Amino acid sequence: MSRYLGLDSSTQSLSAIVIDTATSQVVASHDINFGDRLPGYGSPKGFLPNPDPTIRHADPLMWIDALDLLLSELAGKGVDLSSIAAIGGAGQQHGSVYLAAPIAGLGDGASPLRDRIRPLLSRKTAPIWMDTSTTAECAEIARAAGGDDVVVRVSGSRAIERFTGPQIRKFWKESSKDYERTSRIQLVSSFIASVLAGESVPIEFGDGSGMNLLELGAGNWNQGLLDATAPGLREKLQAPVKSGTVVGTIADYFVRRYGFAKGTKIVAFTGDNPSSLVGMGATSPGTAVLSLGTSDTVFAAMAAPRTDPKGYGHAFANPAGGFMALSCFINGSLAREEVAKAFGLDWPAFANAILKETKPGNGGNLLLPFFSPEITPRLSRACATYLGDEAFTHKTMPAAAARAVVEGQALNLKAHSRWIGETFQTIRVTGGASKNPGILRVLADVFQATILPLKTANASALGGAVRAAQAVGAASFADLAGHFSKPETALAVAPDPATKDCYAQLQEKFDRALADLLARELVKG
Repeated sequence: MSRYLGLDSSTQSLSAIVIDTATSQVVASHDINFGDRLPGYGSPKGFLPNPDPTIRHADPLMWIDALDLLLSELAGKGVDLSSIAAIGGAGQQHGSVYLAAPIAGLGDGASPLRDRIRPLLSRKTAPIWMDTSTTAECAEIARAAGGDDVVVRVSGSRAIERFTGPQIRKFWKESSKDYERTSRIQLVSSFIASVLAGESVPIEFGDGSGMNLLELGAGNWNQGLLDATAPGLREKLQAPVKSGTVVGTIADYFVRRYGFAKGTKIVAFTGDNPSSLVGMGATSPGTAVLSLGTSDTVFAAMAAPRTDPKGYGHAFANPAGGFMALSCFINGSLAREEVAKAFGLDWPAFANAILKETKPGNGGNLLLPFFSPEITPRLSRACATYLGDEAFTHKTMPAAAARAVVEGQALNLKAHSRWIGETFQTIRVTGGASKNPGILRVLADVFQATILPLKTANASALGGAVRAAQAVGAASFADLAGHFSKPETALAVAPDPATKDCYAQLQEKFDRALADLLARELVKG
């Protein structure tokens, strides 16, 4: 068999891509938007409402219902799931799931999958990457481990609020009895893979790198970080595995319900960011990748690990071997949507405002685009700031606001990717906003780099399928990238050299304004 299924359980949806290595074609794709298709979970943006804006949790059963619905609709579209040789995939990085008992056997497929999983949960909700409620726990872990420098040197990142280690510590502190009865802690990625395999499977290196628990150089849990996080933690974590590890075969539930072939291999799932690196064909150093989704994320392969001296960026394991750099920005699509909604702009009008109604530099009007608390840089509250002429600051210029939010995001991205130590000539883009010509134009000019969208919109799901194919020996990463990770050259946007000086000046203005904002927030804190 030459077909491979890739899954991506992201913040707002579950997506699938099927590739055929014999024909070099993507033969099927489908997705389930949680808010639209599963409204009963009350999570229109993929997470449960909470009066505390720092708390962002999701119901793991929503992801399970989405999996059942996705596979049912794939089969309904005529996709022969018995032709799938192996399944790979990804989950939104840093989300964690807590089980009182390991997953073992899911029945014959007669009853919904959620009914098999619900009794296993020791914690009804799963903290996700948007949760920033663990500032105290981060400080406690750093102090117990010997300081921020030690945590960075060992794990590749400072103790970060959304990372799994601080989330586990908070759970232990606030719900010690539930923590004690937890026998398995999994990431979203390993949780979905475990369900597919019908048994609890290990966390993969790339996703495990986002936990503040993994010793990056050794590829194993670090006892000092485990001890600094919560008691008895090692016993709740299976030993991590390399990216290409086959961790099991498809559970009988899926064979009987959806027609998968017995013995279909399950390859260790990774995080959505490492998976996107694979899907974008950027597993070797030299090409940057920008994912434009709920959050915006810039990442690139590294020959050796580097760390961000400001503590915002991260070093993770690269699924293809070696390391990758990553910086994540919470104010991605949610910030763009905030501006579009406030000024009554649909996405064509939003793009037109940038391309035809405004000019590079926006007449000096600048927006610090922090409509939500931010992690790059660290901002504990929403701090969106309009700077410019009076009409702009009074928010009566829709076109200027559209350009300003995108320029502000691009300038922030550039400022906080300098630590990677590369000047990129080409940036591959993926995600929902990667088809918006106005956004791509600004990115090309701010970075003075050619922007290349990927033909397949969901690079993370594609990365899952490619990793599955590579793991069972269908082809190398390089060969698979040549077939499936081709950029959409017709949508490529080259930089306009005439904008270079304009954006250099705007970058200086942005950097000063951001420094002033951070100084004010530090005083308030």
